[in-house]
Amino acid sequence: MRAMFALYAGLAYTVFLASFLYAIGFVGNLPLVPKSIDSGDPGALIPALIINLLALGAFAIQHSLMARPAFKRWWTRFVPVPMERSTFVLFASLLLFLLFAVWRPLPAPVWTVEAPLGSALLTGLSWAGWLIVLCSTFMINHFELFGLKQAIARHTQSETPPALTTRYLYRFVRHPIMLGFIVAFWATPVMSQGHLLFAVMTTAYIFIGIAFEEHDMAATFGAAYRSYRERVPMILPLRPGKRVEGTAPTHAAEP
Repeated sequence: MRAMFALYAGLAYTVFLASFLYAIGFVGNLPLVPKSIDSGDPGALIPALIINLLALGAFAIQHSLMARPAFKRWWTRFVPVPMERSTFVLFASLLLFLLFAVWRPLPAPVWTVEAPLGSALLTGLSWAGWLIVLCSTFMINHFELFGLKQAIARHTQSETPPALTTRYLYRFVRHPIMLGFIVAFWATPVMSQGHLLFAVMTTAYIFIGIAFEEHDMAATFGAAYRSYRERVPMILPLRPGKRVEGTAPTHAAEP
């Protein structure tokens, strides 16, 4: 049984990794991907807006619903606990691929930075955002976050007492993963209308998701999380954070 769980988790992780790498190319209009955020036929404006908003909404609903503790308690009546996280990851990744497939470009420029230095700085900042996302997952527990640990370990996630993690970047902002996504989505030398729509809607969803997540974190960790929230900024490191003890990899990254 553990071998089957591990195989399933490995498949889900592979699909996630492919979707993450594709997302970098999609948002950055890299020629390495067959379809990017500004490639393809634009088509009519209103149908394009509707399709894009429906695709973004489908991802947001799935991602938020399946991340909620109440849904997890219901869902694990049918799905084995060691497979719950991997199933969440798999569904989210497949919906990302659906978004990439149906996305309709709106290529009219909102801003264009033609100066080589400015263009290079914005491109580098976008890559830095993706790097922050990836590194932040390892600052907690990358393999638990994406379901591999639960599938392979002898114990299940529900048998492991949660503890608050505040190390590395989490000492300066409470949500470095989300900060990385925001930077990656907005830092571009060429901002099209379609890219702007994507950036605005995903950023709005990030902040809505953070509100849900922080409610769950406060319910789980109580005074420890409330103290952490008072000391450490949410997204922007505008004031120095003080370390709150705790080193288990359970700081959620799932709005």
